[in-house]
Amino acid sequence: MQFEVWAPLTGRVALWLDGAAYEMTLDPERAGWWVAEAPAADGSRYGFLLGGGPDGDPDGDQQGPVRPDPRGRRLPEGPERLSAVVDFAALTPGEPAAPPRVPLQDAVLYELHIGTFTPEGTFDAAAARLGHLTGLGVTHVELMPVCPFPGRHGWGYDGVAPWAVHEPYGGPAGLVRFVEAAHAAGLGVVLDVVHNHLGPSGNHLPAFGPYFTDTHHTPWGAAVNLDAPGSDEVRAYLLGSALAWLRDYRIDGLRLDAVHALVDGRALTFLEELAAAVDELAAESGRPLFLIAESDQCDPRATMPRTAGGAGLHAQWNDDFHHALHCALTGESQAYYADFAAAPLGALTKTMTRAFFHDGTWSSFRGRHHGRPVDRGRTPAHRFLGYTQTHDQIGNRALGDRLSASLSPGLLACAAAVALTGPFVPMLFMGEEWGADTPWQYFTDHPDPELAEAVRAGRRREFAEHGWKPEEIPDPQDPATRDRSCLDWAEPEREPHARLLDWYRTLITLRRTHPDLRDPDLASVRTAHDEERRWLTFRRGDVRVVVNFSAEPTTIALGRNGVRVLASWIPVDHPDSDGRVHVPAESAVVLGP
Repeated sequence: MQFEVWAPLTGRVALWLDGAAYEMTLDPERAGWWVAEAPAADGSRYGFLLGGGPDGDPDGDQQGPVRPDPRGRRLPEGPERLSAVVDFAALTPGEPAAPPRVPLQDAVLYELHIGTFTPEGTFDAAAARLGHLTGLGVTHVELMPVCPFPGRHGWGYDGVAPWAVHEPYGGPAGLVRFVEAAHAAGLGVVLDVVHNHLGPSGNHLPAFGPYFTDTHHTPWGAAVNLDAPGSDEVRAYLLGSALAWLRDYRIDGLRLDAVHALVDGRALTFLEELAAAVDELAAESGRPLFLIAESDQCDPRATMPRTAGGAGLHAQWNDDFHHALHCALTGESQAYYADFAAAPLGALTKTMTRAFFHDGTWSSFRGRHHGRPVDRGRTPAHRFLGYTQTHDQIGNRALGDRLSASLSPGLLACAAAVALTGPFVPMLFMGEEWGADTPWQYFTDHPDPELAEAVRAGRRREFAEHGWKPEEIPDPQDPATRDRSCLDWAEPEREPHARLLDWYRTLITLRRTHPDLRDPDLASVRTAHDEERRWLTFRRGDVRVVVNFSAEPTTIALGRNGVRVLASWIPVDHPDSDGRVHVPAESAVVLGP
């Protein structure tokens, strides 16, 4: 078996394989690459010994510890120990299940975290719950990051091995089983990947090469090297890991974390290069594959075609839609919500018709103008994801409280109606569909006591600036914080959870069966609202949606009769002969021909 590693900063490399050392030689055709042939099989443990500088004595002694392979596919004992060989052919015996072919325009995504979706926190335990998702009507499961990180429990955004799978979740074999189970159930799988930084502990990449650069700085320190000397190989490293998820695990799409933090000054950006490679793989495999960006730039160029000067990504999260809806539901006005709080329904209708609220407008939170207008004639609505809650918008709150902690079931039903019948591709966060009472808090499991204390103190210091007492902030390192964040699977059978779950199923069914609710034309969305009376209506083709956020009932004149109630949170009569519909307090109604 051939082993190879890019290590341009050292004058000597040895392969350490199953307790024996093998000298590696420089590849004459690839600068900085070392290669060796050695007998190995699935499960063989290996790593690399790095010695001397590139201009030093090539016969010098090997120095430092045995380091895991930067491209290693499995870390059986965690990021600080040896890699293991993975035979992917052996992981999928027999004919794999055919993946679903649902285009993004028709998708309903469901974001979940393997470590808290079930108390067991494993791929296999999550796979056993897929029947709930098929019954709900979602089309794709979006997994939060599954790359290895120190400890057992964490969000996954401090991963340190972008080619491997977290062993406590089940490792590569567990992920293969999960994807196969999802495909067999008719569900696609989207994976959240992090290219903008690596975690603070267990990161061995700097010993191998210039994976990071001081040319740019990010909130996590030195930036990933996308445009400085040596960046060709770094980009190839990240691109290769992204394609490996789609090719080797047969995952159907990737969610790209915080692409605004990818500092890249090259003419051909990494995002364009990645999008082109994914499109090519999709054409070769005959499978619909897509990339979804998280970006706070409100820039439609992320999803514009490459031929038109865009990055060519297939969709992006739309936080402006979330923020406007959140303010309409809660009345909150702190931090970035301040820009939406003055007239939240007006902000919401703007996002539903123009995608971004900040499209070149003043942002008080940023202290500057922000965003760029969306060309509605060239940008379909399915270029954006719409949602009422996400892991970020819940977990980054002081107590990790969901909307269900402070809103009535009626307002939760209103939120669902807007997101699931609105113009964007809907995404749910696990447990949202039944108004889960469990919070989703920030938790870590850093083995390094100094790092653990720094994270704990930093979290408390952050919220102390907003008036919270230190003892009120859950300790990220306390196992109870993670345990509180696990879904309670007894809740969906109880009221009021069961009723809300049935409402979500009804709305998703309406979206699937009424093409008007999947119409990609943003310019065709018609809206009306009243900030004082707190109602909103919008029209998608022949389907009309009326949402009453108020604690008082209201009557809305639709201006048209001959429509009937398709679904309502609280039973209502069909519109009267004058085309008026009477909507109870904190309720929503969907009407159609």
